[in-house]
Amino acid sequence: MKVYLRHGLLLLLVGALTGCVVVPQNRRRYLADPTMQAEDSELEARAKRKQHTSREGAGGGDGEPAGGGCGCGN
Repeated sequence: MKVYLRHGLLLLLVGALTGCVVVPQNRRRYLADPTMQAEDSELEARAKRKQHTSREGAGGGDGEPAGGGCGCGN
């Protein structure tokens, strides 16, 4: 039983170490690309909220007061 535990821990350690990699400096710009960001920019988030409230007639779900739904200058 101890052998299986020891082999399992060794396998787990090897699996964890294979996820570590050194990224060359000339490749880092691709990882830092703004399109790879997890959250939207403030401008994109505002545009999505505007489209959601004007197209769907939904309002008040994001903390903003409910508008008319026609999309006229909210």
